[in-house]
Amino acid sequence: QVQLVESGGGLVQAGGSLRLSCAASRNIFSLNAMGWYRQAPGKQRELVASITSGGSTNYADSVKGRFTISGDSAKNTVYLQMNSLKPEDTAVYYCNAKMIIVAGPLNYWGQGTQVTVSS
Repeated sequence: QVQLVESGGGLVQAGGSLRLSCAASRNIFSLNAMGWYRQAPGKQRELVASITSGGSTNYADSVKGRFTISGDSAKNTVYLQMNSLKPEDTAVYYCNAKMIIVAGPLNYWGQGTQVTVSS
């Protein structure tokens, strides 16, 4: 079982920055991967960025060059640095932790944090 607590969302003007944090209840590098997803009203939840236990990262095309995912094992925390924010980045952002076991992948989710970008 993994508990995830997000923080750092808020209201920001277009072009601004925010940093989201996701605190995990266990060592983040004991998990196969962690990531950030987002869901805008009326849209499906989509992957924004992910990082594996080996440190490999992956980004949605829409955020490449603007967002950076990183992890701090000492704090059991994963961050999403978001720069050059656009109104279309407005969504609820969810932290995800993935564990792969014999029976299949397990996914854990945080409660979500709202990010609103005004034009």
